[in-house]
Parts: sequence; C-alpha cells; structure tokens
Amino acid sequence: MSLALDNSSGSGFQSKNQFIYAKVEVNIKLVAGNSAGTVTSFYVSIYISEGNAWDEIDMEFLGNTSGDPYVLHTNIFTKGMGNREQQFYLWFDPTTDFHTYSITWNPAHIVLVVDKKPIREYRNLDSNNNVPYPRDQPMKLYGSLWNADDWATRGGSVKTDWSKAPFTASFKTYTADGCVYGNGASSCPDKTAPWYSSKQIGGDDLKQMQWVQKNYMIYNYCDDVNRFHGSLPAECGRKK
Repeated sequence: MSLALDNSSGSGFQSKNQFIYAKVEVNIKLVAGNSAGTVTSFYVSIYISEGNAWDEIDMEFLGNTSGDPYVLHTNIFTKGMGNREQQFYLWFDPTTDFHTYSITWNPAHIVLVVDKKPIREYRNLDSNNNVPYPRDQPMKLYGSLWNADDWATRGGSVKTDWSKAPFTASFKTYTADGCVYGNGASSCPDKTAPWYSSKQIGGDDLKQMQWVQKNYMIYNYCDDVNRFHGSLPAECGRKK
C-alpha cells in the first residue's frame, strides 16, 4: 500500500480489528528526498475516545531536508497524557528500501522495535496506580502520511516544499498477533506466546537496546530535568 500527501490531503489506513494487547508489525519505506514537514506514522490508538482519556503508542518519522537524517519520534499516551517522548536517528537510510517496525504491547511492558532491534521499553509500573499504563481501552493499528510543518522539522522552522508533492510512503507485510476485542471483551488465543508472556527486556535484546540508545537516541524525556521543573515523571528511573 502506498500513502500519498499533497497540499490538499494526507492519507492513512486502520486495522479492521481492535485489540487489548497485541504485537503489530509492518514494513515501511519512507518518503525520499526533501521530506521536510511531512510525518509518516505507525501507531496504535483507541478507536473511539470519550473525552480526552485516550491511550496511544506512537512511532512517527519526522521528515527532513535532503541529506539530513529522519528523526523517529516515539511517545506513549495514557489516559490522554503524553509527554513521554524519546527521539532517535536511524542507523540506515529508511528511504531506499523497506525496514521492519513493530510495537509489542502486553500486560507487563511496551516494546518498540526497528529491524529486530529493541529501541525503547515502557514497563508497567502501575501497581499503586501512580504510573498510568494502557490496559483496558481497545486500540487499532493506524498508518498515515500527513503534513505537520508547524512542528515536525526543526521545530517548525522548515516548511513543506509543496513543489515536491505528491510525497509517497509505502507499507507492506502488515501482521498482527493479539487479543481481539469485541462485544465488550477481548479474546487472547495464546497467552503463552512470547509477545504476550514476556516481562521485560534482557540478554541480547537489552544489549541491542542499550547500543541503540547510546549511539542514536537524541532526546529522552527522562533526562529533561528543566522541562519538568526538577521533578521527573514517576516512571523515570524506577524499576519494578
């Protein structure tokens, strides 16, 4: 599937099923050339939200001018509250070929993966209800290509060059293994599956994530003391 963006409209798709816990994966080839102002997104989010208490897990690829790297912007929303951004450069050119991106969301943690390398883990530390974790709202998978030149590239200072439109991003090989939600309940076919039963990253996966974060992470909200006026969010630095 190819998604296109011009100065009249973006485009997107959504999964047919809703899930409470799932592993979703897709191969993406991003917009080539001058992609400044564009955002290619792969995320799971609540399908219908009453008020502002939605859950969402984001992987957003922020375009840039030719020759500059893409920024992978990740965020996790719980009960309508985000502010959990981590940003990364990629260790390859994501525009010349397809690469694999996945989101694993289970009762213990959320893991974001790029080409089989974990880049981020958000653990469920909500035993005392003071670190929110998405657990009870069904979500769908979404893919989209849209214009965000008010913030996406260098804080909005670089605008979309519409003379380069239409911009195109390609998606293929979508898979989902999850607890499908319907009629007010979710059904998990196999709770022993590795994606569902894993508790936290360890071993070689942990080493790979540490390598990515050491060499390619460019922003981590848990390091931004000034942003939070000296009091970091409760999950930062905590271990279960």
